[in-house]
Amino acid sequence: MKKEFHKLYYSISEVSELMGVKAHVLRYWETQFPVLKPKKNRAGNRTYRVQDIKFILTIKSLLYNKGYTIAGARQKLRDSNNNPDILIEQLSIPFVDPEKREIFLSLKNDLLELKELASKL
Repeated sequence: MKKEFHKLYYSISEVSELMGVKAHVLRYWETQFPVLKPKKNRAGNRTYRVQDIKFILTIKSLLYNKGYTIAGARQKLRDSNNNPDILIEQLSIPFVDPEKREIFLSLKNDLLELKELASKL
């Protein structure tokens, strides 16, 4: 199951939190990977699109999970014609563990039932 993206644009802090890397790492990757070019708004803040986030997912997987160097990851992206969807499929990035999701949904339902019972007291 893939992570659902609901907004058109994300701030660097949102992407940083989502990806589990610091903002300075994202800025560094922009200098090392020409394909990663988030737009900037009027205030000069970076605005990442879903496509940018897919590239970041791919870059992170290549560097952290597969052990590529920056140069090797850059070459791998070039070889895949800068298509992160192909690489994401090839790298088999797990987006969500279905079992954990079921546990969280069950807990959520239990908490909602407890809230309802507490409100009747």
